Amino acid sequence: MKTAILAILLFCVLIFPHELGHFVVAKMCKVQVNEFALGMGPAIFKKQRGETLYSLRAIPIGGYCAMEGENEESENPRAFNNKKAWQKICVLVAGSFMNVLICVVIMIIMAASTGTATTIIDKVQEGMPAYGVIQEGDQIIDIDGKAVNTWNDVGEFLQGQDKTARITVLRDGNEQTLKVNVKLDEEANRKVIGITCKVDKSLGTSLSRGIKATGQMCVTMVDSLAMLFTGRAGMDDLAGPVGLISIVGQTSSLGLMYFFYLMAFISLNLAFVNMLPFPALDGGRILFVIIRKVTGKMITDEMEGTVHTIGMLLLLALMFYITWNDIVRLL
Repeated sequence: MKTAILAILLFCVLIFPHELGHFVVAKMCKVQVNEFALGMGPAIFKKQRGETLYSLRAIPIGGYCAMEGENEESENPRAFNNKKAWQKICVLVAGSFMNVLICVVIMIIMAASTGTATTIIDKVQEGMPAYGVIQEGDQIIDIDGKAVNTWNDVGEFLQGQDKTARITVLRDGNEQTLKVNVKLDEEANRKVIGITCKVDKSLGTSLSRGIKATGQMCVTMVDSLAMLFTGRAGMDDLAGPVGLISIVGQTSSLGLMYFFYLMAFISLNLAFVNMLPFPALDGGRILFVIIRKVTGKMITDEMEGTVHTIGMLLLLALMFYITWNDIVRLL
């Protein structure tokens, strides 16, 4: 039951903000939105406000933004197909932008929740080698001449010591080099000196860490897509909705932090995939907007709609294949 609830939450957080991005920017660009729906399937609640029908649908997964002239020709001057190229691109990019924003917000919240380890000493454990040598508030600058930039560096550099480490700290504005014996923690199989660091949970640090983490995830995403398109990863490595539910169950058992990281990662993944220049995806639609801007009236709305329909059928076939693989793996 817990997995099902988290899976529904995941789908809603990933897809609904995406469609909300399209909706908000479409309204800003004066595009006529015929319906904005929360969920899919049969409507259980409808309310008409102006030109837009707002609906709540039975299957609590995602939603959609139905714009006039989005997939067909329309004579309505406020139809999507009659808007300027830059307006169309803004509407199409807005969905993926929202997914990236969701990822950044989640990573910032996680950074604020866990805090960021600093190189400033918080506690010195009594009876340990550092006690009486290193003081609370000291900032570690280097260990045996190796610059310490993060708290991970401290642990890493200490592992290379046999007996004594030369630790340079900043104390009351002055640098001091101290000799500290290193002790082997047999239970953890690590060399320690008995110090813990201060944790920074400030807004500025959390913002910086969250944005950097999103940037690192973007690099991972590009590498993953490169592996897929160069053959280093195959179709069997992809996961669909069924596989995603299984992954949600696994990550939620490890703790909510892992689940929220998964949510951020998949949200960013959705943004990347939607920007691929493939028919029916937002990236493919943007490509057509650019091509039609350059070629004029060589491509009609009907021709573009046909290409996107074919693209959608291919995507559905791919989804069916991936879902089948998910089921086979589970069985």
